[in-house]
Amino acid sequence: MEAARVVMTTDAHVVSPLFFPGGDIGSLAVHGTINDVAMAGARPLYLSAAFILKEGFPLRDLERILASTARASRDAGVPVITGDTKVVEKGKGDGVFITTTGVGIVPAGMNISGDRASDAILVSGTVGDHGVAVLSKRENLTFETGIVSDSAALHGLVAEMVAAVPALHCLRDPTRGELAATLNEIAQQSGAGMRLVESAIPVKAGVLAACELLGLDPLYIANEGKLVAICEKADAGRLLDVMRRHPLGHDAALIGEVVVDPHAFISMKTRFGGSRMVDWLAGDPLPRICQPCVCCSSPTASIASASGYSWSLRRRGMRFRWSSTSAMP
Repeated sequence: MEAARVVMTTDAHVVSPLFFPGGDIGSLAVHGTINDVAMAGARPLYLSAAFILKEGFPLRDLERILASTARASRDAGVPVITGDTKVVEKGKGDGVFITTTGVGIVPAGMNISGDRASDAILVSGTVGDHGVAVLSKRENLTFETGIVSDSAALHGLVAEMVAAVPALHCLRDPTRGELAATLNEIAQQSGAGMRLVESAIPVKAGVLAACELLGLDPLYIANEGKLVAICEKADAGRLLDVMRRHPLGHDAALIGEVVVDPHAFISMKTRFGGSRMVDWLAGDPLPRICQPCVCCSSPTASIASASGYSWSLRRRGMRFRWSSTSAMP
């Protein structure tokens, strides 16, 4: 019988701002590394954490980050057993960077391998929450209904999924690679195509409205507490039920299937009945935040002063507000 295997992963974490709705760089580092271990079907055991700080970094912020790191580790049941700290001169670093390493055990007989034609593609919940939460903080966007990061440790959810469907073909967490990039990576590695259904992909109304306002696509927005699972079509119903019973998978959905395609293309049936390609993202998604012009001169938009302005827009029952302390170019 095949013996259990040790897996190890390491990840460097940078984020701006350091604190965002629903989390901060400390909890993000813990969750991200635990999830990387879990995507191999492994049970995370231990973490290490190394901090690089710029000279003069506020101790109050450091204490807050350390407390968040400890709390995330404790809540996940995966202790940080060692670490290191270095300080760099002013101008040689920006804020704080965290590198975490995780070690876990893959149970004997567990072997998550590549997908194949006719497999089902599932996602564990709504996409784009983390990216929009970080963007809202970075760009001073505020919402009547709060959008918070989905940052979470997924090893508990993965354990239940693996117990229910041991023959899982693929597990990935669509983090900074976003859902579109993650699926393209899987397709390229397996040499198969995918067919998605846009209406089946869960996106919170607030996130969708924010993306429409800013000219972004939720498929290209970062996630920190979601996973993609690929399994045989016959196992999809059982796996979906298990995911939806877990607190971190109650919005899980079947979003498409793997198809035979030597070009490894990903197509998606749109909400309007058409079809479009879901390709790799070229460059960074630039939010459509511009100085109010003629098209914005309505009762819902106003220029506050020559040195700064604000505007708001109602969309899908959400209210968005962008503010700036200096005039846009």
